[in-house]
Amino acid sequence: MTGFELLQFELQNLADEKKAKHLSQFFKTGKGQYAEGDVFLGINVPVIKSVVKKYYADLSLKDMASLLHSSWHDYRFAALQSMVMQYEKADKKKQKSIVDAYLANIKGINNWDLVDCSAHKIIGSWSYQEQDLTLIEKLSDSKNLWQERIAVVSSWYFIKKGQYSLTLKLAIKFMHHPHDLMHKAIGWMLREVGKQDKKVLTDFLDAYAPQLPRTTLRYAIERFAKEEREFYMQKK
Repeated sequence: MTGFELLQFELQNLADEKKAKHLSQFFKTGKGQYAEGDVFLGINVPVIKSVVKKYYADLSLKDMASLLHSSWHDYRFAALQSMVMQYEKADKKKQKSIVDAYLANIKGINNWDLVDCSAHKIIGSWSYQEQDLTLIEKLSDSKNLWQERIAVVSSWYFIKKGQYSLTLKLAIKFMHHPHDLMHKAIGWMLREVGKQDKKVLTDFLDAYAPQLPRTTLRYAIERFAKEEREFYMQKK
């Protein structure tokens, strides 16, 4: 059996119907919910990662694309973990091919955990390395929830490198986004900015706190002292 076949075989053998039911509820797969129709084998993330670690190096881009087209959420997560692991060890040419494969199969990146485990490590890393925001700007203009979230979470790589302007720009752009998952993503990234440079965050909040969704604001100030949290929440 190939590594691709062994990975699928192991994941199938780890399926847990009870956990799958719980995950389906947690990730909102019901009718009319954001992940309607998504299906789970019921495998915990650390377990999927341990399986991927054994086989990721043997997977081709075609293999990973195939996994990203699977109806099984767990397979798509495994595909993205494989992409991330390969990307981190690749030369620039291979990294570019992984970025291209990620974008070509982006329809399979259709839940928040799939975005959050991969966007900053692939799209964010590549965009920072190239100092080119074209990809992120295109994703942010897509009018697609998951691609918009990829744009926001990709900015995390820039935050870690001490560059905050992209995150702040996206926070303003999506300030009135209709979906709670974007409110959470923006608040999370703002909190990450504050971890690196609190003044940058407080200056932003002093200017924009009254306009931010409550969820975004709560996430952004989560690490603040109680008095500071109350101060900014009163601005709403």
